[in-house]
Amino acid sequence: MKKLSLIIAAVTTWSTVAFAGNPDRAGSAGASQLLINPWARNAALANSAMASVNGIEASFLNVAGLAFVRNTEVVFSNNQYLVGTGIQINSLGLGKRLGESGGVLGISVNNMRFGEIPITETDLPEGGIGNFAPTFTNIGLSYAKSFSNSIYAGITARLISEAIYNVKAQGMAFDAGIRYVTGENGNTRFGITLRNVGPPMRYRGDGLSLDATVSTGSGNTTTLNMDQRSEKFELPSMVNVGFAYDFNFSERSKLTTNLQFTSNSFTRDQFAIGAEYAFNNRFILRGGYQYETNITSDESRTTVFTGPAGGFTVQVPAGKNGTILGLDYGYRATNPFSGVHSIGVHVDL
Repeated sequence: MKKLSLIIAAVTTWSTVAFAGNPDRAGSAGASQLLINPWARNAALANSAMASVNGIEASFLNVAGLAFVRNTEVVFSNNQYLVGTGIQINSLGLGKRLGESGGVLGISVNNMRFGEIPITETDLPEGGIGNFAPTFTNIGLSYAKSFSNSIYAGITARLISEAIYNVKAQGMAFDAGIRYVTGENGNTRFGITLRNVGPPMRYRGDGLSLDATVSTGSGNTTTLNMDQRSEKFELPSMVNVGFAYDFNFSERSKLTTNLQFTSNSFTRDQFAIGAEYAFNNRFILRGGYQYETNITSDESRTTVFTGPAGGFTVQVPAGKNGTILGLDYGYRATNPFSGVHSIGVHVDL
């Protein structure tokens, strides 16, 4: 408990320094794709499971959960994001336990594509000279470890890239998370994370340069290439605090409840609740709700999400060595557009 108290105090102090924001700063941060949960199982819980999420999917909500990878885990997920916009997010994650050290190494890759957009220029405002495809890519390297039967912690370093054909921005973000497990059979869990902390980013590239005609005197002119400098933008940092509790009805039936508070530095704070019912560890049903101020008002809501989420997992044994193969689905309601549909597969070796 002393170690846990020191860690929480350190994270809280760090977060106090890192956060000076309020809702008035909404929209002033960049790299907002870091706020999108790409994994189907956790999206179905409305991002409420930071105290209970295990495996490589924990690299998004609370990297400390990565320490629960048994041996090797592989997860793939496809998101039809805001159906009707044509945006897709493909994610791949791999977690591997490192021998007897008790540590787990994880890598995750998220790629967000927006389709093709016609190239236009000042002299050709109607296009007709080809298309370009914006791409956002995040690559995360995570490490988590159990320090006792009760305390788990982890850290993630994430490379961020946003690019079109002639302009790009690159940066780094860091996440840190802690989980404390207590109660009979470890059925009570607390978690705290600090996410998306890193230096400001800036766009650079040939798309920000232009040719300017400058007079050299005596009626002569020359053409100079000028490089415009874009303004820096901050990352959407946040602090999450969560709680989870398991109700074990029998050896084959379990209900996990989740509660989470998110303090955002560039938008409104959020509360999320979620529940996950597992039967025989083969069929898992999930549901959740994420709330923020005015989320029920079409006039005052500042997010496309309306709160509800749901989904399920079906998984079966795939070998004598305990390998499990599963299919995941998650849905989050939005207005406008037709929601976010997430479909994933996972393999636990």
